[in-house]
Amino acid sequence: MLITENNMQKVLYNLFVKYKFTSEKAHLLANVFTESTLAGISSHGINRVPLFIGYIEKGIIRIDSEAEQVASFGSIERWDGNLGPGIVNATKCTNRAIELAKQHGMGMVALRNTNHWMRGGTYGLQAANANCISILFTNTKPNMPPWGGKDSRIGNNPFVVSIPRKKGHVVLDMAISQFSFGKINDYRLKGEKLPYHGGWDNNNELSNDPDKILSKERGLPIGYWKGSALSIVLDMLATLLSAGNSTAKISANDLETGISQVYICIYPEVFTDEGLQQKLIEEIIDYTHNVESINPGDQVYYPGERSSQTRAKHLKEGVAVNESIWKKIILLSEK
Repeated sequence: MLITENNMQKVLYNLFVKYKFTSEKAHLLANVFTESTLAGISSHGINRVPLFIGYIEKGIIRIDSEAEQVASFGSIERWDGNLGPGIVNATKCTNRAIELAKQHGMGMVALRNTNHWMRGGTYGLQAANANCISILFTNTKPNMPPWGGKDSRIGNNPFVVSIPRKKGHVVLDMAISQFSFGKINDYRLKGEKLPYHGGWDNNNELSNDPDKILSKERGLPIGYWKGSALSIVLDMLATLLSAGNSTAKISANDLETGISQVYICIYPEVFTDEGLQQKLIEEIIDYTHNVESINPGDQVYYPGERSSQTRAKHLKEGVAVNESIWKKIILLSEK
């Protein structure tokens, strides 16, 4: 079913106000969930709303809590999320990393004890809109086997890099698994198979069947053993820098909570050569675009380009939403 941006914003805002969020926080939450959906990332947008509400009802997400600074070392800070809403905490910590970057040239906030930030690219865009480069990452519950192992011991630890650009920001937003689990669930909701292998089934065989992969959450790392190693290193960095929980500690919880994240921002204007920077970015993009596609009529995209095009399309035409998800949200609103 097609939903307009205004309708989605309104329904979600009213839902979050009903669950005792302040008007400001309800607006932020509604905007982030809607924007992610408009960009074509329903898996971390509208589809996550019922799960988000479920975490609130279980007391996993503390609606009145938010991140606060616990240590400062010049341009580097540690914050504690106090198990508040991940979106609120991530927005606040990204803003602080931007402030530090504009003061020092580079700033870093390491955050512990927070909840899922939903679409990580949201905060990459937030930094790019403030004319900052960003490098952001988070650990997660275990949902991938380390390479050569049978059981999940490492997280798919989403990783974001954003670069401000006048003609449209560059935003890399990727899980360290071949498919994010939200995306795998997207395919399950549509009754479709994945286009490539996405994890292991119960017979330890690689599979593209969402149900088989989700049964034990054993995702396939990007780059096989290389993705496995990258996941481990990102977990180490997030844990050490924040003095927070590792994937191993997170695994002790029944549900994913108390995760650790890192927000690094760089202010490129310190080099006073913005014209050259933009020229270099365009050189790379033009060279990448200027290649024949193996699929006739298609093209090659830079990170974030398709999401931007999808957003423009959805703003004009409305966005397709899974009917069962939307009904759940309406029922929650009326409950």
